[in-house]
Amino acid sequence: MESDTGSPSAERSQPLHRLRSTLARLKAELELAEADGTKPPVERLLEDVEEAFALLTEAEDSGHPRVRVLVIDDDKRLAEVTARGLRRLGYEADSTDEVRAAKRGEVLVLDLGLVDGLDDGVLDKVRTARPIIVTGATDRASRARAAGLDASDYMVKPVELDELAAAIERWAKEDRG
Repeated sequence: MESDTGSPSAERSQPLHRLRSTLARLKAELELAEADGTKPPVERLLEDVEEAFALLTEAEDSGHPRVRVLVIDDDKRLAEVTARGLRRLGYEADSTDEVRAAKRGEVLVLDLGLVDGLDDGVLDKVRTARPIIVTGATDRASRARAAGLDASDYMVKPVELDELAAAIERWAKEDRG
């Protein structure tokens, strides 16, 4: 496997190699301190542990790029709570109460109630993003509006975080596929 291929496994191999070296250094320091009967250099070992965690995160991120999510809801607090929950699940998530176009590779989780009154240009950008629609509405007209936005999913509030995460993963899989 060549490291300059740009493939995910090649991108992951560099931080994993550096992680192995950091752990080997950490192990050697501990073994030497034990053999010498001295106190291990705690500060330096803690730095090595921090470096190891950073390298592990880098390797994980190269194998599975974090999905960016923007939660857009007219209830600002609900949007922030949802984004915070998604961050705990490993997503890079932000929230707002104003509709905007998605950035490249970003999943829009959009409250259907915010669609009314948007101009055609913004609606086209929302449609292109294939948003995940969340709403309190269960009627056919609302489902039709979501379909008209080329929504990737339609979820009725209250939305369970694990169900939203599954919808985000389906969106990401389709986007990458």
